[in-house]
Amino acid sequence: MTAARPKPGALVLGASRGLGLLVAGELGRAGYDLAIAARSADDLEAARPELEATGARVTTLPADLAERDAAEACVDAAEEALGGLDVVVACVGVIGVGPVEALSAGEVVGLHDAVFRPVAYPVLRAADAMRRRGAGRIGIVSSVGGAVPVPHLLPYTAGKFAVRGFSEALRTELAPHGITVTTVLPGLLRTGSPRHALVAGQREAEYRWFAALDSLPILSTSAPHAARTIVSATLSGHAERFLTPAAMVGARLHGVAPGLTTRLSGLLARVLPGSGDDEGVARPGWTLPEQPSWFRTLTTLTRRAEARHQPADR
Repeated sequence: MTAARPKPGALVLGASRGLGLLVAGELGRAGYDLAIAARSADDLEAARPELEATGARVTTLPADLAERDAAEACVDAAEEALGGLDVVVACVGVIGVGPVEALSAGEVVGLHDAVFRPVAYPVLRAADAMRRRGAGRIGIVSSVGGAVPVPHLLPYTAGKFAVRGFSEALRTELAPHGITVTTVLPGLLRTGSPRHALVAGQREAEYRWFAALDSLPILSTSAPHAARTIVSATLSGHAERFLTPAAMVGARLHGVAPGLTTRLSGLLARVLPGSGDDEGVARPGWTLPEQPSWFRTLTTLTRRAEARHQPADR
């Protein structure tokens, strides 16, 4: 007879920092052993002590999840290390901010793929493993940007629409096999993400509006609250979960009145920064010049989230 596993196993994709790390911590406290995957081996190792403090056995798996072979090998290694996959949560992707005229066609498609492929490749591999066992829970973090189009976020919005469609369709495919797929639709999350967003066009102005919205309590939610909600919804097998009332209202409104919401988004686009004269490639927010003191005060919540949830830039 095969010995029973001491704990169930969970794989968290994008768990080296921010939301993914918090989700892994919640699963560790819920009694799961963990496999955590992300690009940076150093960041994963830095996350290990925090996760081991939950009582979990932790396996780190550095991999470029946007590459199929690497993503599939990562999932196979997680399954072997954990003795099976009971839960998989995908918290991966990048954010690109800027007007479409400041982006090349290659950048639009590349940023879209950087959102979609790190979800699709590993989750499809994990689904195969779960089908063999006849059970499993999958949580996929999309975005309200996957339900409502947002100006100056074209590649991100397109990628998150793709992630949402993938997640919802996968749920229908896996239901006969005893596997649930939960689609999570956050609004803005205070994880310090503006610092790592790829900014194009009038970069400083783009960064400011994005970071300012990220700091508004009505539109954004704290990362720990989001992580708790994601884990609860995934383990309960819910089909869909919004993380803020504003996100839910926006998505529902777009569903019944898409003409109205796109007109409102068009009005917003009129007041956002133009493309500017800089035709260089998009750059991470942390590479931009220091922001003025008034703006740092306005974005206090975001800066606190950066200090709490993001590792030092390398």
